[in-house]
Amino acid sequence: MSSRSTDLRKIAFAGVAAAFIFIGTQIRVPTAIGYINLGDAVILISSFILGPWALLPAAIGSALSDLLAGYAQYIIPTFLIKGLMGFVAGVLLNKSGVTVLRKLITGIIAEIIMVAGYFVFESLPFMYGPEAAAGSLVFNLIQGIAAIVIFIPVTSIPAIKKQRLKA
Repeated sequence: MSSRSTDLRKIAFAGVAAAFIFIGTQIRVPTAIGYINLGDAVILISSFILGPWALLPAAIGSALSDLLAGYAQYIIPTFLIKGLMGFVAGVLLNKSGVTVLRKLITGIIAEIIMVAGYFVFESLPFMYGPEAAAGSLVFNLIQGIAAIVIFIPVTSIPAIKKQRLKA
């Protein structure tokens, strides 16, 4: 496959991935401060397929979901946090022969980025402060664990493996 057609495939898949991330983020359970959603699982799956290109659909799909859900104050932090998650996971997964252990470690690193990123943002004085932000840690950890539990078996499906695009 030529470089140009590979790039076109990445762009097309990135657009579809942004839509799926948006939808996954809309599948949510409300919490005291925000909500738990399935968007992180889709971000990790997209990172497996797209590599570092997952930055864009992760950032765009997640930020648009915050806008629709009425959490406008989260749009910019979500764009940055989820984009960084997608990029880091994409870099770590952008190898051939990715093992289950590599997927697990990548998922943990990506979800640490999410949990820490939202904790730092929510700890800011104009948000909730560190004490209240600590209340969202458990919910963010649950979301992260669920994402990893979904991500690992889904990316072991042969049809998903076949869709991987190398950088």
